[in-house]
Amino acid sequence: MKNTIAIISFLIFVSFSSYSQSLSSSPYSIYGLGSLYESDFGSIPAIGSSGVALPSARFINNLNPASLGFMSQNHFMFDVGGNAIQTSYQDVSRKEDRNNVQFSHIAFAFPVSAKSAVSVALKPYSSAGFKISDYKLPIQDSNEEYTLSATGTGGLNNFDISYGHRLGKKLSLGLSTSVLFGSTKDAREYIISNSVTTIDKESSYSGARFNLGSQFKVDSTFTIGANLKSPAKINATKVQSVITYNADLEASNTIESEAHSDTDDYYLPFEFSVGLNKQFKNNLSVSMDYEKAFWESTKQADLYGSYLNQEKFKLGFSYRKEKNMRSYFDRIQFSTGLNYDTGFLEIDNKRIENKAISFGVSLPVENTFSLLNISYSYGQRGRISNGLIKENYHKLSVNLSLDGIWFVKRKIE
Repeated sequence: MKNTIAIISFLIFVSFSSYSQSLSSSPYSIYGLGSLYESDFGSIPAIGSSGVALPSARFINNLNPASLGFMSQNHFMFDVGGNAIQTSYQDVSRKEDRNNVQFSHIAFAFPVSAKSAVSVALKPYSSAGFKISDYKLPIQDSNEEYTLSATGTGGLNNFDISYGHRLGKKLSLGLSTSVLFGSTKDAREYIISNSVTTIDKESSYSGARFNLGSQFKVDSTFTIGANLKSPAKINATKVQSVITYNADLEASNTIESEAHSDTDDYYLPFEFSVGLNKQFKNNLSVSMDYEKAFWESTKQADLYGSYLNQEKFKLGFSYRKEKNMRSYFDRIQFSTGLNYDTGFLEIDNKRIENKAISFGVSLPVENTFSLLNISYSYGQRGRISNGLIKENYHKLSVNLSLDGIWFVKRKIE
């Protein structure tokens, strides 16, 4: 027990130390609040990020708060994880590789009664980490172009409190409250002929949204789940400095200097997801999810693109032999999955899609239900086109799911 506490303390320290680092280096994080971040717990990264219908029996399921209703009594679960990503960026003329280490999440869950449980989680929601140099863009209603150079850092954090309650033996309902907060820094330079304008801006965001989930066990081998996420307004303020100067005359003019003001609020759409999980007699598990986010209803646009309704298709398989519980190898779970995301951004009449394939193992920790989950995924995002970039990425995800039994009296002293 002392070793477990030491491990948890170390992981908490490492997690929060890493949390302040930039999480994304994607050029597409220049849009909106940045690249939206998927923090998957347990073995979920290995099964294509599917799992809306997975009960929280051995891990914390962050995809559906209703899963907490099936949590075992007297168990306390802790989950912490991170990712290492190698990405190759390619456009019509050049190619560049980047490496990035990311914090994924820290969470814990515990039962409050025989039929209900609570979880608390801290994870990234979005991240902006981009650097764009000499990007040519057309001037509206003109044959001329202007040149954009930009850098950005920061993003939003997501603090979740979830509650799940089981009604009877088959149905569970759950509610999650997400508090979103954070800031982004954005420095841009616009060049039109000999005129240069620089804008340094720091934007702060805050808001909240709710997630209502459900899970229904049709029988001991088949579960269906559903999620509804409320639309939300993310309030925004900014501190901005604007300077213009003429390259020929070497004259500058300060338009704004650290001016505080409100800025356009950001709107999150209504989202729903449905999923199913089927357990077969040979210990094969199949999960399938479908998600849709109605970004068009937010009626917001970006200077460089537009928002479209988003769809995600997820499929995952996992297998655990588990014929001899004393055999370590028999308790190892092997997983694989597929994920396709239509994306919600359209740039130059082209969607920024994402597709990935994943593989993973879940390794038991000692003679407990605790697991070390390791997964690898390969994916592609965007496309090679005029003004667009294709991302090919390799991602290694590692998380530790600790499961401890608390508040049980010893029978033998």
